Amino acid sequence: MIDSKPVIAANWKMYKTPQEGYQFARQLATKALNLKGVKFILAPSATAIFHLAEVLKDTPIEMAGQNMHFAEEGAFTGETSASMLQASGCTWVIIGHSERRHVFGESDDFIRQKVAAALQAGLNVIMCIGERLEDREAHRTQGVLQQQLRDGLEGLDEYPAERLVIAYEPVWAIGTGVVASPQQAGDAHGQVRAILNQRFPGLADADVKILYGGSVKSANAAELISTPGIDGFLIGGASLDVNEYCSIAEIAQNEVQVTN
Repeated sequence: MIDSKPVIAANWKMYKTPQEGYQFARQLATKALNLKGVKFILAPSATAIFHLAEVLKDTPIEMAGQNMHFAEEGAFTGETSASMLQASGCTWVIIGHSERRHVFGESDDFIRQKVAAALQAGLNVIMCIGERLEDREAHRTQGVLQQQLRDGLEGLDEYPAERLVIAYEPVWAIGTGVVASPQQAGDAHGQVRAILNQRFPGLADADVKILYGGSVKSANAAELISTPGIDGFLIGGASLDVNEYCSIAEIAQNEVQVTN
């Protein structure tokens, strides 16, 4: 059965030492007691995962790796495998974030291999997609999303839908302070849903959650989460402050309860 709770995922990127992450997790574990209407997923830096697992082991808060290699093991300096993430306490992994695509040059096919390896190993996947500003201005958003979904998920729709989350993150809104309007985000999420239903019938309609990411904060969370088609958030900078992060979660919880 698909969990109807909105997903509030935190991507810390290259921030927080293990000690800082440990303190954050302790505070979140307490605050989350009053936020049972959302699903928390934390993606700390690789060096902090094991420390957070100690704090979160008896809580419903789950952890994600920020990245992984598709190989089980080998001569891949600096990389992390699915089994390493699992052994450290992760149940999720973020794959295809725009920084991996556009800074580190990861192709759609490379991302597909990662998604396949993660799902095969038993990890759940948050797969990120999104267009650059020049794509949106040239009216190529739908084409970009279609290609990223098609090439990233080809042959993988036999896996249960609850093990996959899509995060729509317009590249022009990530870390810029510019947020997509509710209409822009809602339109993009609708396009993603339509592409999934058309290309991947195994991923049943409304089963795969679609998150929005891109300068999400408490000031705009209510407007975004109440937009049809947005099932939660993948949060960057605002997730580094436990109070701000929990404020966003509380807003999402309250808005979804009102809607339902």
